[in-house]
Amino acid sequence: MRRLVLALQFLTRLPLPTVRAEPEDFAKSMRWFPVAGLAVGAAVAGAWWLGRQSGDPWIAALLGLLAWAAITGALHLDGLGDVADGAGAAHKAMNDDTRRARLSAVMADPHLGSFAVVAIGMQLLAKLVLLHGLAPDQGWALLLVAPLARIAPLAWTLALPSLHEGLGSRFRKAVTWWHVGLWVVLGGAVSLLVAPPLLAAIVAIPAWGWWLHRRIGGISGDGHGAGIEVVETLLLLALVAAR
Repeated sequence: MRRLVLALQFLTRLPLPTVRAEPEDFAKSMRWFPVAGLAVGAAVAGAWWLGRQSGDPWIAALLGLLAWAAITGALHLDGLGDVADGAGAAHKAMNDDTRRARLSAVMADPHLGSFAVVAIGMQLLAKLVLLHGLAPDQGWALLLVAPLARIAPLAWTLALPSLHEGLGSRFRKAVTWWHVGLWVVLGGAVSLLVAPPLLAAIVAIPAWGWWLHRRIGGISGDGHGAGIEVVETLLLLALVAAR
């Protein structure tokens, strides 16, 4: 239970009691990321459903998006911006050493560049439009988008090299492919019953890992955050396309 609370504290802004924990507990809290995602999904789906009662799908979309940003504290949007800035600044580097040095410098910079601003703006716009495009009976499917996207960091942690010693490398020692497989089977089974289009996560998750490895060279906290945002948007797109 302590590790679940830590996962909720890390991935959400829910008011939770302080718990005593060792560094090992914090690392192993990653195993509970999909459950923390369920809390995010419940907030988004609840706000979206409330907006739907007004009869205006744009109000539903706006309330859903506001709930998404509020409960996560825009944590993953920050990662998306950093990855966008890094990839944008390093795309013309002449060699691998120059590219890595430029990536590290740009992604460590706390300031937002033009690539980050565009990426975050496009991401928010995409989610708003896709939330508007959901059918009235897709609320239960919306509940599952966030938890499915939070299975992904477990897989990326194990499959990709760490860009540097930090949060990502600490998580690597705390999860196994057994944990990934358990969540994939559970998430896949629920998706098959509730919303088969969400099985698109099977493609979206490795696709982001491949892109990160090719363009960035590995995984970091920013890569996890950006990937969660991207996978969530792709799952929303799958739901809208399947209407």
